[in-house]
Amino acid sequence: MADISVLDRAGVDLVQWLRGVVAGWDRANDDETFPADRLRQIGAAGGLAAFVELACPADVEALLATLRLIGGADLSVGRIYEGHVNATQLVAAYGDGAQREALGRDIAAGRLFGIWNTERAPGVTIAPDGDGGYRLAGAKSFATGAGHIDRALITARAAGGRQLVLVDVADGQERADPDGWRVRGMRGTCSGLFDFTGMIVGPGALIGGPGDYEREPRFSAGAWRFLAVQFGAVAALVRHLRDHLVATGKAEEPVQRARFAACLTAARGAGIWVERAARLAEAADERAVSFVLMARGVVEEAALAVMDAAARGVGTEAFFAESRIDRITRDLGLYLRQALPDDARDRAAAAWLARDCWDEDRWW
Repeated sequence: MADISVLDRAGVDLVQWLRGVVAGWDRANDDETFPADRLRQIGAAGGLAAFVELACPADVEALLATLRLIGGADLSVGRIYEGHVNATQLVAAYGDGAQREALGRDIAAGRLFGIWNTERAPGVTIAPDGDGGYRLAGAKSFATGAGHIDRALITARAAGGRQLVLVDVADGQERADPDGWRVRGMRGTCSGLFDFTGMIVGPGALIGGPGDYEREPRFSAGAWRFLAVQFGAVAALVRHLRDHLVATGKAEEPVQRARFAACLTAARGAGIWVERAARLAEAADERAVSFVLMARGVVEEAALAVMDAAARGVGTEAFFAESRIDRITRDLGLYLRQALPDDARDRAAAAWLARDCWDEDRWW
């Protein structure tokens, strides 16, 4: 059995390793296929095991830095990696002793996890098969890494409600439909369809009980992880815009300086929100959900503003296929489309109308 608590301490070393390699990813322009090589690099550096549990604030800071660094270099890798962290943390949180032991073995063996929730009607169902196991039916859409990952933690409708089910999909290439992912951005995630119909899983595949996936505050507050990935891309856009302005002499133009200043303040402001959201979420603070929901809107607005400013500041060159600004803009434009953004902002606003969630002072 792999000792998960020991594996978790790799976080700080992982951040240092990433600082030395993501610059190479950032210069490349190979986002058409699943980034297996980069994920293997992360695994070899201990990244697949580093954040199964966050035992202390230093672990949270390390995960935040890791997600930001990866997101700034390759958003597809960031999405896949964030899903791996989310899935393994859910198994560790809701699994029993045997399931946690199996998780430790899988992680030590370099298995890549993902979490799939989105589905088209009628969705995925699970029911007893009569031989002690369970039979799955239905398909997941937007299944990140379909045909490429090893373990998928999915939601399925059971008699008692929505149930988390951990499925071995390592040999499921024939069940994956990559044609279901025909998009401009985030192509490397290969988030196509995956059909589970007829698959049989054992009783040990059921993780936790019905309703655990949507259990708060983990469900909503956990969104801070994808915000960290998105923020990394926003920061990278600011950097690429800065480099262009300096290299072309446009930094001497007052209009361009004003544009860059607006980008810088928007990005730095979003970063402050993401950092605070991460700390509150992982401390299980009562304000965490409201804070993370508000941060979703803050990051989206900053990203849209910086993408527009980069296009205006660079001009036509920002739309060439080999441009880093073009790649980030294509990927980030899609990645920002998270579920129910208006509902998230509305819930956050209602909470902040009731109290100032930033600190202990009420409206300064």
